[in-house]
Amino acid sequence: MEEKNAEDLEKSVEGWKEKVPLESKGFLTWENELVFTARIRGYEFEYDPRAMEGCFPTDTLLMSVSGCLAIDVVMFLQKMRVEIREFEIETSGKRNPTPPQYFKSIEIIIHISGKGITSRKLDRAISLSQEKYCSVYHSLRKDIDVKVSYEIKEDQEIPS
Repeated sequence: MEEKNAEDLEKSVEGWKEKVPLESKGFLTWENELVFTARIRGYEFEYDPRAMEGCFPTDTLLMSVSGCLAIDVVMFLQKMRVEIREFEIETSGKRNPTPPQYFKSIEIIIHISGKGITSRKLDRAISLSQEKYCSVYHSLRKDIDVKVSYEIKEDQEIPS
C-alpha cells in the first residue's frame, strides 16, 4: 500500500512539472553605486552589497531553496489529503568566510499546523522534493550541507 501511494504521489506531479519553462530570462539594471534592480517575470527586487537599499544576492538564493522546497512539500501534502492551516519556513545559511563566500550549510525549519499532518507524510514530502523535484536544491554545490527539520504544531480548532 505504501509503495502504491508513493507512485500515486509521483504521478500527481506529472504534467505540472513538465509545464515549467526550460529557459528563464531576466534583466539586471545598475541603479547607483553598487545597487542593481533585478527584473524577472514581472517581479523586481534590489541587490545591494550593503543591504541598505536591497538584499544580498545570496539572500535570494537562500530563499529560492526554501521556496522550491515549500511548493513541493505543500503540493505533496495536499495530494496526501492533509489540510494545512499554517506553513512557514525559517531559513538560515552559513557562508565561507573568504571569497568565494558560498554557502557551506543551509538550515531549513518548517513550522506547520493543520489536520492529518504526520511525521511520516512530512518526511515523504521532503524526501521527494530533495531527491527528485526541487530544481533549486539540485542546482546548488554538492558540498553544501542542507538540513531540513520541522515542527508540527498542535492544530487549534478555530471557534465558530
